Amino acid sequence: MPSATTTAPQATSPARPARTPAPGLFLTLLAVCSAVTAANIYLAAPLLPLMARDFGSAPSAIAWIASVAQLGYAVGLLFFAPLGDSANRRRLVAGLTVVTALALGASALAPGAGTLAVAMFVASAATVIPQLLVPLVAERAPAERRALHVATVIAGLFLGIVGARVLGGLAGQAFGWRWVFAGGGVLTLALGLATAVVLPSRRRREGPLFAGLVALPSVLRSSPELSRACVRQAGMFGAWSALWTSLTLLLTGPAYGLSAATAGLFGLFALTASAVAPLAGGLVDRFGAARVVRSAYLVAAVSVPLFWLGGQVLGALFAAAVAVHAALVASHVANQTLALTTTATPATANTAYVVAGFAGGATASALAGVAFSHFGWGGVCVVAGVWLVLGWGLTSLRR
Repeated sequence: MPSATTTAPQATSPARPARTPAPGLFLTLLAVCSAVTAANIYLAAPLLPLMARDFGSAPSAIAWIASVAQLGYAVGLLFFAPLGDSANRRRLVAGLTVVTALALGASALAPGAGTLAVAMFVASAATVIPQLLVPLVAERAPAERRALHVATVIAGLFLGIVGARVLGGLAGQAFGWRWVFAGGGVLTLALGLATAVVLPSRRRREGPLFAGLVALPSVLRSSPELSRACVRQAGMFGAWSALWTSLTLLLTGPAYGLSAATAGLFGLFALTASAVAPLAGGLVDRFGAARVVRSAYLVAAVSVPLFWLGGQVLGALFAAAVAVHAALVASHVANQTLALTTTATPATANTAYVVAGFAGGATASALAGVAFSHFGWGGVCVVAGVWLVLGWGLTSLRR
């Protein structure tokens, strides 16, 4: 795999630094905001049994709501994330924050699964704030520490994803699933607006507002490294999504019979793997993205048979959860750093990359729900394995 040519993006319109806090505090705020907003996409997964009981259906019958959230996020990324190259970031983040909070409030009041799916789609489409922040971090970071800085924000993002499962399951069991969505809306509003205040307020580039969206096909054609990163992360994220979104169905089903709150605590095992992000960032800065992605795929490949064994052995499920989460985090840090540094339009390239990943994740989640209904947990593991083979195989046939 040829190495990427790193081209640091050049801003054509300087940002006003007056409101920007110290670099460490700024990076921390962006990481926390990413955690809170990313959690919104995954709030539904640990709450499926509670929502199903409320709506009078089986959990597997409404598992598609988790896929709708991921699909909504992919659509939002396609339309909103490229604006990071042209729009006023402060206004954009503030506006998306308000829309997300309102949609989460509508989710809390949803009378049925259809209404909830629509509200979750809107909330997920608007909660693309982390992918507006990551390119900004890459722009501001020193070249020799760029992957490490990007990894800090990514670590926050993954902490939010895991936290949604752990805290969402506990809070849903204690207060009801509707209060989980309402609480997510309040947190998003507070952190999103606080982040918007400290962001640069001027446009990075002048030109048509949706020029980045129009340029997506040409950006992908001109950068083979970006295309490869997109496909490989779609495979990795699809495998992870198939396993992770179906895990609640396994844990609360006949095999283990756990409550939604106890099943949510299972995410604590994956939480430990989020520490991989800074380590992966350092390894990318030192050895390059290709080697890190290759190692991540090997770890993920080992996790799939462990997940299959975990259908009967709880200890194997623990080990598999840590392994697949660590693989996803490391792969994401490497591939996203590659996507951000191979073109002169990082927000547009980042959009292509993350849309590909979440489209792969949403598709795999939907197939995993069908596989679980017809073939049980073994069918879910097959979907995950196929996604890994496709993600690596399709990018290895041509160099």
